[in-house]
Amino acid sequence: MKVLVTGAGGQLGKDVVRVLTEKGHDVLACDRNTLDITNLEQSIQVIQNYTPDVVMHCAAYTAVDAAETDVDNAYRVNAAGSRNMALAAEKVGAKLIYVSTDYVFDGSSSDPYQEYDNTNPKSVYGKSKRAGEVLVQTLSSRYFIVRTSWVYGLHGHNFVKTMLKLGQEKPILKVVDDQKGSPTYTVDLARFLLELMMTEKYGIYHASGSGSCTWYEFTKAIFEEAGQILQLSINTELLPCSTEEFPRPAPRPVNSVMDHLFIRVNDLTDFRPWREALRDFLRELALAQETV
Repeated sequence: MKVLVTGAGGQLGKDVVRVLTEKGHDVLACDRNTLDITNLEQSIQVIQNYTPDVVMHCAAYTAVDAAETDVDNAYRVNAAGSRNMALAAEKVGAKLIYVSTDYVFDGSSSDPYQEYDNTNPKSVYGKSKRAGEVLVQTLSSRYFIVRTSWVYGLHGHNFVKTMLKLGQEKPILKVVDDQKGSPTYTVDLARFLLELMMTEKYGIYHASGSGSCTWYEFTKAIFEEAGQILQLSINTELLPCSTEEFPRPAPRPVNSVMDHLFIRVNDLTDFRPWREALRDFLRELALAQETV
């Protein structure tokens, strides 16, 4: 299939391009230099010139805290940019996959969120991504909305890499223990997107690592697995703390855990346990460090 990938220079986009290419698909990898998704005319022209079967829309404004004051740009990319992708994909009859986020929920539920639960985003980032969802649903006749959470991978900055660095530098490290979610490895997410695009099972999907943990529990697992896989000497004292002790400009969902109801209902391949994926990521990281 011919697949156009937006955000191809980003953490998820790079793995999406790699997974698609390895499976023999014809991929047009678009980063911000080759496709400005906020420019409707350019978006339509690029997609009409390539005529993809699928538009894999990974590009996003993801600076959660910065979005609280950079409101216009967050909406320009996440809402208007997604509208542009939906309109351009529709003109050539392409399927559209829009990667969204757990931040569309307020996090107040004690249960995992299902795909058709009511959304109630609290942050500007979450509101802008939800706006993108609404525009995709309104303008596209062949769409998949894929909400994910706590994403990490080999490319770019992420929580796992940050904790590995701090674990070797800080004598004491405090990590929030009252926010719960599901870590998601970019390679696993990319493989799911590949499986999804081959179907016509349109709709909203929750796609994250199976199981859940707090940020503190995630960090503890990172240190334990890194000690074995990366042979790192991490001597920091890891301590749990509350959200109040670590204030951020944008509110975080207390509960980000999402139930994969629509994956099960549509007989698609569910995600493996998050800790198993973490081990694979650390092995990939070790291999990358060896080849540098």
